[in-house]
Amino acid sequence: MADTAKTSSQRPQLTSSMRSSSYLSDHQQYRPPQHRIPEAHHGIDTVVEDSSPSKSPKLPFNGVPSPEHPPIIVDSGVSHSYSHPNCAPPAGRRSDRLIATLFYKGSDRNAPPRSSSGGLSRSRSPAKSGLADSTESLPPNMAPTTSMEEFPLEPPTQESEQLDHLYGSYVSPLCITSFLHLMSTFPLPDGAEEPHSSHRCLDNQESPRVVELTLTPAPSPSYLSLDDLRKHELIYRFEQEWNVDVALQRDILWRKHPRLVVFDMDSTLITQEVIDLLAETIKDPPDLAERVAGITHRAMMGELNFESSFRERVALLKGLPATLFEDLRPVLDVTNGVRDLIKALKRLGVKTAVLSGGFLPLTGWLAKELGIDYAHANEVVIEDGKLTGEVKGIIVGKERKRDLLVEIAQKEGIDLSQVIAVGDGANDLLMMEKAGLGVAWNAKPTVQMEAGARLNGQSMLDLLYLFGFTGEEVDMLIS
Repeated sequence: MADTAKTSSQRPQLTSSMRSSSYLSDHQQYRPPQHRIPEAHHGIDTVVEDSSPSKSPKLPFNGVPSPEHPPIIVDSGVSHSYSHPNCAPPAGRRSDRLIATLFYKGSDRNAPPRSSSGGLSRSRSPAKSGLADSTESLPPNMAPTTSMEEFPLEPPTQESEQLDHLYGSYVSPLCITSFLHLMSTFPLPDGAEEPHSSHRCLDNQESPRVVELTLTPAPSPSYLSLDDLRKHELIYRFEQEWNVDVALQRDILWRKHPRLVVFDMDSTLITQEVIDLLAETIKDPPDLAERVAGITHRAMMGELNFESSFRERVALLKGLPATLFEDLRPVLDVTNGVRDLIKALKRLGVKTAVLSGGFLPLTGWLAKELGIDYAHANEVVIEDGKLTGEVKGIIVGKERKRDLLVEIAQKEGIDLSQVIAVGDGANDLLMMEKAGLGVAWNAKPTVQMEAGARLNGQSMLDLLYLFGFTGEEVDMLIS
């Protein structure tokens, strides 16, 4: 009897062979979902509660979420906003955005900096030797000259310490922060909304050399015009401290879609001055180079205008064989990035032109080599295979360059706002002013201050960054 009672009092148990992977199913607390239309409708019964990867079958979620059984929310890590201050403006309003493109100038540590005369610079620059140059200062009690006639009214002062060697030899986050703080000091238009900004690293996210910032709204034009803002002392000092160039442009359609780009030749498309090359190449008379340099110096001192100085220098070439221009072709050193830039512009459908104060035999040949659409320069008179020392037609000086730019734009049906002019000298300023954007390429100090944008890098491909292209897009254009 005892054994019988003991056997009847035992509770039923699940053996290992009877167990499944579900506690609810094992204990009869699970009701499978009922699909009235199989594989055609997925209701809430088919939602999987546990989304962790597993080889075992998933247990569908059964029931409606409630305070006692809240739904499981998983953060995907994706942040998306439907609108942004730099999106299209509300109806009835116009966008007011300023694009600031920052170019770091010290990316090539082996390239010597350029001086205002086109030679090697003696001024400090971290692009040359890093920290030693960036902290260089004038020796105590050292006068810039011993001649009282040449002594400047204001002696040179110590510039601000350059900060790129402290915070990174690229456009660092602190550099961007400093620039945004600088721009916040300029007053905004009346009734403007809170300022917003965004930025893009155009070439490299880890150590960007080119960064584009979009600022909304732009500083009040009634306080500072865009031309005045570009020349502002605070912008200049920021560039010196961080070793960058700042290009400011209105964010308008024409910035992204230029249709004509006009170049100077000497020290722009090529790294040399042709008239100096001629003087150095010609050995008879032996003092030709010295006499040409003397005329150039008088022109730089303001004693001669460009037309007079050019005619004087050409007169020194009288009697020389016309083949000297052919002899100079292999000597011409095309500026780094120019060939790829012209190729990219042609793929974009942009017309190109070279307007040179040099000689047409060389300018025309170079334009053909590079694939440039228009070439204008001075035409020298040749008789019996020799130079007469005279020039035919109008001298291509600053006024003539401006007029030629307008003529080409009218011939192509291009608005001047879609024209870009690139040069380095004072005789390029008028065509830069006429174009929608004037770009000073490794230019003289006066030209850099007057131009709409300045580039002091190692490759002229940097011009494409001003259009808003990324490094990846530039590679596509030149591939």
